Amino acid sequence: MTVSENLKFLENYLSERSYIEGYQPSQADVLVLNALKLAPTKATPNVYRWYTHIQSYSADEKKKFAQKSLNSEVSKFLDDKPAPAAADDDDVDLFGSDEDDAEAEKIKEERLKAYAEKKSKKPALIAKSSIILDVKPWDDETDMTEMDTKVRSIEMDGLVWGASKLVPVGYGIKKLQIICIVEDDKVSVDELTEKIQEFEDFVQSVDIAAFNKI
Repeated sequence: MTVSENLKFLENYLSERSYIEGYQPSQADVLVLNALKLAPTKATPNVYRWYTHIQSYSADEKKKFAQKSLNSEVSKFLDDKPAPAAADDDDVDLFGSDEDDAEAEKIKEERLKAYAEKKSKKPALIAKSSIILDVKPWDDETDMTEMDTKVRSIEMDGLVWGASKLVPVGYGIKKLQIICIVEDDKVSVDELTEKIQEFEDFVQSVDIAAFNKI
């Protein structure tokens, strides 16, 4: 596949997924991440959102990601990515191949054409947001694993839970930081936070740490 086709494939693939495989970051994400030599731009918002999220983990954290096998669709994507060009060239494209100005212009035209075709064939884009929530417990004796389980038990049409981690806040207390992807027309953030706060034996408060349209 060409660079344009690779980007188009990955953008479409991640349009309805938070991760390459499953609902938690895994070694499958690391494999695909390592195939990208430069950070994607907001011209491919789904790739950009996924790339930024996976890169937020440290190298040690990535090593602890669960092992997951790539499905045939993604495996073919990795096998078909363009091979690197001569090592003495200076410009490196997104997937490791070199290009001169003429090739860069050609790729730009291909991307614009692919975008126009996609926009003309597909229905209106569903507005989504990526939200990072800080869920704070009452004290250091709160069972944080159980809190995570209870938060994830909330099911709403248009809501997908992502990765979570515990973040120290002081005095031995840790807060649960959890990511979710929501469809803006279906999920009210206020309603979601209220549902989380209903677990009053575990949850003291819920704050929005980050809110990004995707």
